[in-house]
Amino acid sequence: MHTIKSVLAKAARSLSEHTDSPVLDAEVLLCLALGKPRPYLRAWCDKGLEPDQLSSFRALIKQRQQGTPIAYLTGSREFWSRDFTVNPDVLIPRPDTELLIELSLKLIPADQPYTLIDLGTGSGIIAITLAAQCPNARVFATDISPAALAVAKLNAHKHQIGNIQFFQSDWFAAVPDTPFNLVISNPPYIAEDDIHLQQGDVRFEPQSALIAADQGLSDIKTIAGTARRHLNQGGHLLIEHGYNQQQAVQGIFKDSGYDEIQTYNDLSGQPRVTAGCSRTTGGTG
Repeated sequence: MHTIKSVLAKAARSLSEHTDSPVLDAEVLLCLALGKPRPYLRAWCDKGLEPDQLSSFRALIKQRQQGTPIAYLTGSREFWSRDFTVNPDVLIPRPDTELLIELSLKLIPADQPYTLIDLGTGSGIIAITLAAQCPNARVFATDISPAALAVAKLNAHKHQIGNIQFFQSDWFAAVPDTPFNLVISNPPYIAEDDIHLQQGDVRFEPQSALIAADQGLSDIKTIAGTARRHLNQGGHLLIEHGYNQQQAVQGIFKDSGYDEIQTYNDLSGQPRVTAGCSRTTGGTG
């Protein structure tokens, strides 16, 4: 008989060469096939699977063996203690990006008007998290991809966020002429020849959200340059970037006229977010 315990053991063995967490992956996918939470697997480990459940589970395991990310199979990923819907139209949320949230929350006042924009919002994790944490803030979010925006809007509805507006836009191109206190972005920053593009989950993620020309710096240059014209005097720019791009990004910020330039490390101790302040307004428009 195909019991929960036996199929999990077999699935974990079959995944051992394809993932660093074969047992966890097998459990997550079996929960998906059964429509049950993980504690159920322990409580009913000797329970047999119905043929349709077994078939569904095997199909999921096969996709995982082929490299399909767990988040795309389950359709969700947690970020800042919230569950976000994801699919292959958007990047998979990563813990490193929570650094952007931490830094932003230090800048946003609790009791004063504040306007911010998330450029290249993808699934909406940054904009929605900040809108939820700061209900008095006015939040804008853009993406050039209609499919990505559809996911972001779904997530905003899912979390009942009302203080956010979405725009299909190539960075600032289609955004209303609004002065912002904060511009924040996790843009494409991987070079086209980076070997990591052939490894792990990124093989399945949207390449347009990962890769940028000029050794991964072209979009960062565009954002840093144009954001100056949209920031209030004293406004801030926060950009996530690659672990090896700290000096280059700081140089871009300096060339674009920002002050108080500083780079912050992620949970792994790698340079991950660079911030700058617009002490003199660049004008809007």
